[in-house]
Amino acid sequence: MFTSNPFAELAASIPPAVMQTYVVIMVVLVAAGTLFDIVHKGSARYFFDNWRKSKSKGAQQVGVGELASLAVKTGLVDVLASGEFCNARRRVAHLLTMYGFVLYVISTVVMVFGYATPAAPTPDILPALWWIGGLMILLGGYWFWFFIRVDVAAEGSSPFRLMRADLFILSLLASVTLGLIWAFLQTSARSGASVFFGLYVIATTLLFASVPWSKFAHMFFKPAAAFEKRVSYANGTRSNLPGPADKPEQFGSARTAPRHY
Repeated sequence: MFTSNPFAELAASIPPAVMQTYVVIMVVLVAAGTLFDIVHKGSARYFFDNWRKSKSKGAQQVGVGELASLAVKTGLVDVLASGEFCNARRRVAHLLTMYGFVLYVISTVVMVFGYATPAAPTPDILPALWWIGGLMILLGGYWFWFFIRVDVAAEGSSPFRLMRADLFILSLLASVTLGLIWAFLQTSARSGASVFFGLYVIATTLLFASVPWSKFAHMFFKPAAAFEKRVSYANGTRSNLPGPADKPEQFGSARTAPRHY
């Protein structure tokens, strides 16, 4: 099961070209949704305006070398290590979900575009990575949803209380859960595989089509925001955003746990 490419087996009923077209459409939806989010919310304008104000009001200029160093720190601490999360459990759950999502998406794309037919044998590592990535998403996502969310863990709210901010994590969990169930049923030749595949497609479409209304686009904004925070801290100005991940005491609010994922 863990070494069987579910998309190659699916090719018996759905042409690989259709699967590949669907993946391309999802990529276009993410790009279009992110651009719409930037224009609608003015995120890019806000960051560039804040950047210019920071440069003009800064007590000291930040050189090219220091900017490069800050960019590296942003990538290593804020992006790869999710340093913004002071709560260890929250950080681990986020890292599991983030790296699981990366593994899951990359292995999906490679299998769909490179090995979507039985005639092209799939290396065992690809389906294994697909399953590992999916299980990491489920572990991190469900752990967060039922035990770590602030309104659940600290305020005693029901884990089934839903808000629009939950659209991304819920659609992601639905997509991956249904996808793994479909793959299991298909590879074990059990009934119901086609039903779960249909639900998997619906949940996946919702995940990528809802970018303008979910928090999906935040993953593209957060590195820019983290970099701006570090530059503002380095040139002596106070950013409107919380302080850098490794200097949260600068503004205090960096230690305030976000309400939603």
